[in-house]
Amino acid sequence: MSVALGFCLIAFLATGGVDLAPNTWVQVALVAIAGLTSMTVFLLGAPGRFWGGATLALFAALAALTYASIAWSVQPDDSWLEANRTLSYLAAFATALMVARVFPGAWRGLVGGIAVASTVVCGYALLAKVFPATFDPNDSFGRLRVPFDYFNAVGLMGALGVAPCLWAGARRNGSLALRALAAPALAVLLSALLLAASRGAVLAAAVGLIVWLALSPLRLRSVLTLVLGGAGGAAVAAYGLSTHAISADRVAAAARSSAGHSFGIVILVALCLTAGAGTAAAMALDRVSLPARARRAVMLGLLGFAALLPVAGLAALAASSRGLTGEVSHLWKTVTNPNAVSGDQAGRLVELSNSRSHYWSLAIKVGEHHLLAGVGALGFATAQPSSSGPVWNPQHSHVVHAHGYLAETFADFGLIGLALSLALLVAWAIATARTLELRWPAGRITARPLPSGDGRLAADGPTAERAGLVALLAVVFTFGVHSLIDWTWFIPGVALPGLVAAGWLVGRGALSAPVGRLPRPRRLVRVPGLAATGTALIVLTVVAIWVIVQPLRSFDSFGAAETAAVAGNGAAAVSEARSAAAEDPMSIDPLFLLSQIYAHLGDPSAARRELVDATTRQPSNPATWQELGCYDYVHHNAGASSELARVVKLQPDATQAQTDPVAYCTGLPG
Repeated sequence: MSVALGFCLIAFLATGGVDLAPNTWVQVALVAIAGLTSMTVFLLGAPGRFWGGATLALFAALAALTYASIAWSVQPDDSWLEANRTLSYLAAFATALMVARVFPGAWRGLVGGIAVASTVVCGYALLAKVFPATFDPNDSFGRLRVPFDYFNAVGLMGALGVAPCLWAGARRNGSLALRALAAPALAVLLSALLLAASRGAVLAAAVGLIVWLALSPLRLRSVLTLVLGGAGGAAVAAYGLSTHAISADRVAAAARSSAGHSFGIVILVALCLTAGAGTAAAMALDRVSLPARARRAVMLGLLGFAALLPVAGLAALAASSRGLTGEVSHLWKTVTNPNAVSGDQAGRLVELSNSRSHYWSLAIKVGEHHLLAGVGALGFATAQPSSSGPVWNPQHSHVVHAHGYLAETFADFGLIGLALSLALLVAWAIATARTLELRWPAGRITARPLPSGDGRLAADGPTAERAGLVALLAVVFTFGVHSLIDWTWFIPGVALPGLVAAGWLVGRGALSAPVGRLPRPRRLVRVPGLAATGTALIVLTVVAIWVIVQPLRSFDSFGAAETAAVAGNGAAAVSEARSAAAEDPMSIDPLFLLSQIYAHLGDPSAARRELVDATTRQPSNPATWQELGCYDYVHHNAGASSELARVVKLQPDATQAQTDPVAYCTGLPG
């Protein structure tokens, strides 16, 4: 339960990954846990091969590249924040890898923790529809969005829990109650997935389900849980999607509350029925054991049914008015249309139009202009005006994320980032295949008996642990597929379950190989090198935490400076703003504030000096040249025209800076 509690806390504290304070403390906690785990493994871990070492090293290299990109980033302040996030992800990955080495039997807690956490988060999102005035009074959207404030993240959370819930319902060990609860839990996940109306999450869930059914030794038993949970989830989702006050945007609060109460009754009834059916199914599975021939017949029937689905789809396309080739061409044009915008209602689940091709084309243009190393971590949002120009509707032209890991990586880190990411993926795939003992080209799991007395040998041959690790593999695939088409990598609540599962898979080592146990603690005084290494780990952890908290300290000092400035305490405002600038030497906001304070205090030379420093900190950011150029233009200082010309060079759609500087500078915020 500690794993589930941790994932839930991260989801509710970090939310959408944009609030600095809670995300900073989540990152600090992850790094501290990684440091403590490293010390534990270092002192207590049995000697032997360090599984996943190459994968961990490549992940560390990716984190190092993220920090290094601050040096050439167009927005170094944001790059620092993203580097801190990547470091915390590395810490979570490393923690899972090391725990899998020392405590390999804890895999049940991880799989079950992901199942429980995803169910709790999705259940909370549904409760926000049942009791909107209590859980989310200001939400006027029809799609589920809490606790992440992002619809697709809620859908992904539902998708992540599918395979772990199927494992929980299909496993042969465990209590009857827990196995029976897998079906209603799956109903919660699937209903949240559909009510979030996230097509990417549906696709990711389908991929994860395919991985589970293809590789799991419990595939046949899990089909029954899938059918029961799917029926309950479909019933709940159908009612919610067909009720206007629940699925529509901008509905009056009173109507949302009234419809929500009825919706709650539907959810309760559906879950009760699903739980009853799940109990009956669990009891039946305990009593009935199909012979091998019957199991093969059932599986062949299911495979045949699955194979007929694409055939039926092709037949429907061929029967359409455009014909097969015409319909395929039309669908492709719809998917790749850069000017398409999908709707925000439930009907978007069956729409193909989307904005991804536009986002990706922007990212490619940014990457082409900075081919080798990109524009720096999280620099895509700042760099896109200088690379693409006004190519789209102005209200949609400024995109913060490229909505896809590959596109964002190419824009932010160029070919170096893509090559490093590819190497990391290959290393992880090789290590995971070794852990699960996959044999290619057969692509199947070889089930080797474990030593007697281990207690992990399932009744039908394959080990229980292997089934659990396949569930973790499905979680990784689900997150990976979704990350290719969305920016959920930046949301810790949905990213960390996938990263922890990935770390566990590479750290466990081959299932048939001996696993490390806990020997007697080593005596540091007898081995000076161990003491030095342990001290280095502690120092690195402390330094990493210090690096992570600096932007937050700067943010707090900045807020104190604003408060002092409003109160008329100029000296205190200058002091706090100076602290903010020193604590985050990448940020330009404290310098802008200092300029305003000095101008208010009647010191124009000092005010201008801070703006010049801002252009030094972020020379590729048009905002710094805007402030300096407009300041010089208003005060009739030499250089204003060249500074405003620099704005146009960095942001081609800001031609007004040269053609009409009076209107341009008057219209700037602040």
